[in-house]
Amino acid sequence: MQPENGFVRHVGVACGCDSCSTAQGGAEKDGALSRRGFLASAIGGTAAVLAGATVSTTRPALAQSTLTPDAALKELMDGNQRYVGGQLQSLNEDLSILKAKTAEKQEPFAALLSCADSRVPVEFVFDQSIGRLFVVRVAGNITTPEITASLEYGVAVLGTKVIMVMGHSNCGAVKATIEGKAVPGQIGALYAPIWPAVNAAGPDLDAAIDANARIQATLLSEASPILAAAIKEGKLKVVAARYDIATGKVTLL
Repeated sequence: MQPENGFVRHVGVACGCDSCSTAQGGAEKDGALSRRGFLASAIGGTAAVLAGATVSTTRPALAQSTLTPDAALKELMDGNQRYVGGQLQSLNEDLSILKAKTAEKQEPFAALLSCADSRVPVEFVFDQSIGRLFVVRVAGNITTPEITASLEYGVAVLGTKVIMVMGHSNCGAVKATIEGKAVPGQIGALYAPIWPAVNAAGPDLDAAIDANARIQATLLSEASPILAAAIKEGKLKVVAARYDIATGKVTLL
């Protein structure tokens, strides 16, 4: 990811150490954080919030999309209706023109936190082409400091107007968490972020999938000072949704 024009720096966690103070001072002198500095600050900011630390931010970057949060959400849902109806428009756009337009910059109007499941083709689901959606995918569509940092980048730098946390029917990650069986490697690390949804919904898979999407959306809205500020200012909407693999329909929760 490359920062776009109009990027305005923000201050992450001020831990008080010499290295952080030096880095922060250099950023203020230069007028903008480097790409690495931005991501490190965003990841650190989210982790600090979860740990109860105090995080300060300055004004977010100027948004590049002219859509309002409500209009951005409508654009997504209209695209899903075209997808369900088999009337895709995005595939008709000339690929070479799209590549030329997006080679130097990206201007997505929406960000999606989706499951990594191969049956959830996010751009197709919303009938959107290259450069329109900022997509983050992970099994179980869960939030982590790294996921939050990516979505913060989408809002603060790229100007996305809506974040949708989209679960889907028959989600294997949620199902595995409900069953709680031993799994190889690090797969079990997915269980902990999904447990709150299972505890709330019980063994009902569909109810747990919906609860998980809602919980992850709430975490994004409340744990990130960048996202929380954008929501408060009316510049961002965070919603939870469910994608039905069989029908292709997306339903807001």
